[in-house]
Amino acid sequence: PYPLIVRDFQSVIGIEAREQILKAEGRLPDELVACVGGGSNAIGLFYAFLGDEKVALTGVEAGGLGLEAGKHAARFAGGSPGVLHGALTYLLQDEAGQVQETHSISAGLDYAAVGPEHALLRDEGRARYTSATDAEALEAFHELARLEGILPALESSHAVAYALKRAPKMKKSEILLVNLSGRGDKDLDSIRNAERNAAIQEAHHAG
Repeated sequence: PYPLIVRDFQSVIGIEAREQILKAEGRLPDELVACVGGGSNAIGLFYAFLGDEKVALTGVEAGGLGLEAGKHAARFAGGSPGVLHGALTYLLQDEAGQVQETHSISAGLDYAAVGPEHALLRDEGRARYTSATDAEALEAFHELARLEGILPALESSHAVAYALKRAPKMKKSEILLVNLSGRGDKDLDSIRNAERNAAIQEAHHAG
């Protein structure tokens, strides 16, 4: 029952988002975006809009150091159907069904499986899932902080990273709603360490 419990409690996100966007814009958004680790904030956002077929649903997984490098947590891109914690879903696993190690700069997205309802939405074609790398998430964190004075959590920064690429391809009249699942002041040490390590590696390669 746990996916159902999580979905029902988190559904307040989508209920409030729906009410607020209708009040602010007078219509529903064209697309919703949320980060997806286990997927609780995303399913909470999506659920209130499932019946609105004109509203596109996009989940953003952790691309880590890149899908090609194998150090990521993108279950839909690199995983296959498997069972974890009692649920059949998409899972990063080896040929023997053993759970593989994952990587993400964001602790909340660093998980080998995804909520089973997301697996269903993906297989039915109702939602699509993509990924953002650590570097893209860091860039998005700084961009939102600079432009809006908002420090998004590293998890949410993955959704912002997708939005920064998606928005320029949309019409000015279209609405892209991005869910921020948390605040980023808790992540400042992680961000500082990641950027320090990147600078050291860059200096090493330059030398």
